[in-house]
Parts: sequence; structure tokens; C-alpha cells
Amino acid sequence: MILGDHCTRACRFCDVPTGPILPPDDDEPRQVAELLSRLNLNYVVITSVDRDDLPDGGAAHWAETLRQVRRRCPDLGLEALVPDFKAEISSIETVCRARPDVFAHNIETVASLQKRVRPQCRYGGSLKTLTVAAQQFGMITKSSLMLGHGETRGEVIQTIQDLRDTGCRMLSIGQYLQPSKAHLEVVEYVHPDVFAEYKQIGEEMGFDHVESGPLVRSSYKADQQADAAGIV
Repeated sequence: MILGDHCTRACRFCDVPTGPILPPDDDEPRQVAELLSRLNLNYVVITSVDRDDLPDGGAAHWAETLRQVRRRCPDLGLEALVPDFKAEISSIETVCRARPDVFAHNIETVASLQKRVRPQCRYGGSLKTLTVAAQQFGMITKSSLMLGHGETRGEVIQTIQDLRDTGCRMLSIGQYLQPSKAHLEVVEYVHPDVFAEYKQIGEEMGFDHVESGPLVRSSYKADQQADAAGIV
């Protein structure tokens, strides 16, 4: 995770603390690249906190990190799990120009529950971010959805379709688990058979790969997902 360990947002499912926010470390891109060059990995997921305090949402820092990793680790599969950048095309473009193998952004929950689950985010903004990356800049895109917040079956299917309509090619679906008593309570523990059904529905809609199960998270077996989709 880059750009610090405190977020400018306060999503009610997430255990990343909010504030105080420090300026980005200009040497972090080099440090990340150097560390990864020592680990002998085949695939890595880089993510970050939201940085709404920065004019570009941290996009330039993101791009420099990706470029430095590419230079030091040219054969490394590289997935960027990014914020929505408030759906600003210039910021999305900055990251896309650094050419990660996968551009990932998580929509997290269905449209009706966005304000409850992640009040500072917008469903349409997440869809626009994915659309711009896939359709304007040719990125392979990925998203993730949590179940158990009280969504209906119809809402889940509509969200899967909305993601597919952006050009999204990979999808992870998992069970929300409450990080602490201060976070949103779990409304429902979804049966594994239901996860299997959503996997089938997503694949029938045309996703290259759908990973769906109670313990699945956005980066769950990310290398195997990318491989199954024929990406890396």
C-alpha cells in the first residue's frame, strides 16, 4: 500500500484509519521498486489509500511507482488497485499511461447501499473510472464486490451487469466480514451456493474470469485470476 497508511475517506466497512494525512514520500516509488526487485515474485498487487487532499488524487505518485517497478522488475505482473480519483479523466489517464497489466478499482457494493457502506464514494464515479480506463485507454480492468450488507439478488446481478458494461474483464465477489464493533454489522452470511451462482452469471455475461466465494477478496489469488483470464 502506497501514499501513506491513513485515508482521507471513512468508508464504514474498511479498517484503514482516517487522518492525519502526511505529504507523500517522494522516495517511495524507488523504495517500492527496490523492495520488489528483491522478493523474486511473479505477480504483485499495489494499492493505496484515497488521497483527496492532493490535486490529482495521488495519480502522479501512482504512475511514478509503476514506472519505477517496471524498470526494476520488467517481468513482474503488475496490478494497480486504485482509488476512483473522483472519476477525473486526467488522473485516470496518468495511471493508465504507466501501463500496469491490470487496472483494478473496487465498486464494493450495490448502488442502493453506497451511501451506507462508503458515504464519500459514488457508484457512478466508480463505473466511470473503470469505463475510462477500459474504453478510452485500453486497460484490462478488474473490480470487486462485497456481499452481506443487505443487498438483494437482483441488485447484485445488476451490479455485475453494470461492471461488465464498462468493459470490466475480471470480477471478485466475497463475503463482508466486520473488522471491529465500530464498523458496519454483517446483515447476512451468504451461502456458498449463491456465490457459485453469481460466478456462473458473471461468466455468462462475458467476464474473462470471476472469483466468487465467502473468503474471496479483491486481490485473492490475483496472479491465478490473471492467468486464468489469459492476461499474464
